[in-house]
Amino acid sequence: MRYLSTRGHSERKRFCEILLEGLAPDGGLYLPETYPRLDGAALQRLREVFAQEGYAQLAFEILSLYIDDIAPDDLAAMCKKTYTAKVFGNPQIVPLRPLEPGIWLEALSNGPTLAFKDMAMQLLGNLFEYELKRRGEELNILGATSGDTGSAAEYAMRGKQGVRVFMTSPAGRMSPFQQAQMFSLQDANIFNIAVDGVFDDCQDMVKAVSNDLVFKSKYRIGTVNSINWARLLAQVVYYFAGYFQATTSNSEKVSFTVPSGNFGNVCAGHVARMMGLPIAHLVVATNENDVLDEFFKTGVYRVRGGKDTHETSSPSMDISKASNFERFVFDLLGRDAKRNKSLFADALSRAGSFDLRDDPVFPEAAARFGFLSGKSTHADRLATIRDCDQRLSCLIDTHTADGVKVAREYRQEGVPMIVLETALPIKFAQTIVEATGREPERPSKFEGIEKLPKKVVSMAADVAEIKRFIAANCA
Repeated sequence: MRYLSTRGHSERKRFCEILLEGLAPDGGLYLPETYPRLDGAALQRLREVFAQEGYAQLAFEILSLYIDDIAPDDLAAMCKKTYTAKVFGNPQIVPLRPLEPGIWLEALSNGPTLAFKDMAMQLLGNLFEYELKRRGEELNILGATSGDTGSAAEYAMRGKQGVRVFMTSPAGRMSPFQQAQMFSLQDANIFNIAVDGVFDDCQDMVKAVSNDLVFKSKYRIGTVNSINWARLLAQVVYYFAGYFQATTSNSEKVSFTVPSGNFGNVCAGHVARMMGLPIAHLVVATNENDVLDEFFKTGVYRVRGGKDTHETSSPSMDISKASNFERFVFDLLGRDAKRNKSLFADALSRAGSFDLRDDPVFPEAAARFGFLSGKSTHADRLATIRDCDQRLSCLIDTHTADGVKVAREYRQEGVPMIVLETALPIKFAQTIVEATGREPERPSKFEGIEKLPKKVVSMAADVAEIKRFIAANCA
């Protein structure tokens, strides 16, 4: 299996090369040259593997289709080490439960940091440690988070040999619980950086450092954001697990509704669908930062920024530049790398937008690729949380509430709609109290976390400054 850049760089690389690299040299994102296609027999075999051997073995089978430069026994061992009841609190790992007629919740938030990001990040930590040990190298991870990615990365990498984590986040824009999860870590290889700005400023800093090939090479800069293909690949697995739990035969279809900010979570669903998983629709649910909803409804991708990025009660989705969106548009354009580069490297930097509304490819986003979208507001969020709590005896977090609200708009008779749960309610306690009048349940290991000492530095949204900080802490 070889990987190419969405912007046309001529070099083709293997999995373990791009595992440690992040962005391609031309600023593009990596994708496989082709998606493995599963026929009915292969899909049935995976259904039986999941039923008989569980999630870890399913993960190994799917990852093996994309990874041919790690010995199968080693890859299988990493999957088994990662996906255990001890780590994820349930032997099923991602149990599916009915919410109401036609709608199911897939629980992805039982990992160490109570968010779906653990599903990929825990595996990524093991992959990094394995490959760095094999090479005798070190890696400095530079990331940006609007909430859950940062804590999931830090909990996955803390104490790992040969790895440092430099995690940027927008100052004051995460929930107190999210902030405490990150800033309370005292591990020597973890560095938290609170940036004076919004998430997009953090993401721009990470991309700028990654695009400085000399600095990136000198300081061995890698990434755990969803621009890293390995992380997105790990997320593909739970689409298969959700499908197998919601159906009894491979002749049935399901749809997924995915709360979306950076487009990584739902892009994994796109990959699963391209592999042949019988997905009818992939429904993108946004909050007030509705850049993606606007595109799928109009064909116009218009980035907001700075003060135009709304601060909301589902803060992990307060994003206006969806990094992974480039992967989908590359496929939408028929893998025309030259045109894709003109949109993402030229039009976006020049005008902050691009327009496909009159392009013949735009209708294919829904017709061929199955994408639909919807938007949820703070009032919608409160009403959905309150309704699920009072009527259905199910307490959900703010982002999952955005998903449920939009899923109800697209529910289809005879096609299970699976909403991907993104976090546990305790991570957004203030809004849960506003909606229900009571505090959500808190796991005992997180009691008093907000009062722990904090290890964090403050910084302007300045690329040169973060380079100096990385260099100083790698000396």
